[in-house]
Amino acid sequence: MAAVGTVILLRHGRSTANGSGVLAGRSPGVDLDSTGRAQAEALVQRLAGIPLAALVASPLQRCAQTLAPLAEARGLTPETDPELSEVDYGDWTGRELKDLASEPLWRVVQAHPSAAVFPGGEGLAAMQSRAVGAVRRQDERITAEHGAHAVWIACTHGDMIKSVLADALGQHLDSFQRIVVEPGSVSVIRYTELRPFVLRMNDHGADLGGIVPPEPESGKEGDPASSDAAVGGSTGRKDRE
Repeated sequence: MAAVGTVILLRHGRSTANGSGVLAGRSPGVDLDSTGRAQAEALVQRLAGIPLAALVASPLQRCAQTLAPLAEARGLTPETDPELSEVDYGDWTGRELKDLASEPLWRVVQAHPSAAVFPGGEGLAAMQSRAVGAVRRQDERITAEHGAHAVWIACTHGDMIKSVLADALGQHLDSFQRIVVEPGSVSVIRYTELRPFVLRMNDHGADLGGIVPPEPESGKEGDPASSDAAVGGSTGRKDRE
C-alpha cells in the first residue's frame, strides 16, 4: 500500500507586499504586516485539536514568521524545503501589479498560464511540477515516518498552493486561476493510493477537526488508506454527529 497522508497547505499570512500591491516573489526582507502577524498567532488556536507530525516551509521569511507561533506552541522545529519557495517571477519581481497588468504576458498568465514563462524566471508549468513533486515527496517521507494517520503542514505561497490544488482536483493548469487562496488560509488534501481527496480550500474557519483521519478500519468508509469515494457523499465523522 502506498503512503497515505493529510497535508495542510497553509498560505503565509498577509505580508507587507500583499498590502502594497507589489509582486514580492523571492525578494528578501518581506515581512508579515500586522494582519499577517495576527493570522499567524490565530493558527495556534485554529489548529489546537489537530495532531501535527511535521511543519515544512518555504525558505522565505514570511513563511517562517507564519509558522513561528505554532512551532513554539507545539515544540516543533519547522523544516525548510527550497522546492516550496515562491514562483521565480524573474524580471517581474518587485514590480507593482497595476503596472504588470499592461504587459502582454499578463493576459497569458490569466488565460493560458501553462504557456507563461516569466522573463528571467520560471514558467508556471515548471512551477506546478516543482510544487506537486515537493508536496508528494514530503508526504511520502512524513507518512513513512509517522504512519497513515499523519497530518502535516506545508507553509508556502498562493500560486504554489493553487497549482497543487488544481493537480489534486484533476484540473489542467490553465484552470488554476479559478482557485482562490488568500493569505492565512488553509487548504487540505489527503493523498491515497488511487486519488487525492480535497478536504478544504481557502478555509479561514476555526473548526478543522474534520480533517483528522479516523483511526484505520480496513475496508470501511473512513479508512485513511482507502481510495474509494463514498457513494452518495460522505456521511461525516461520527464524533461530529
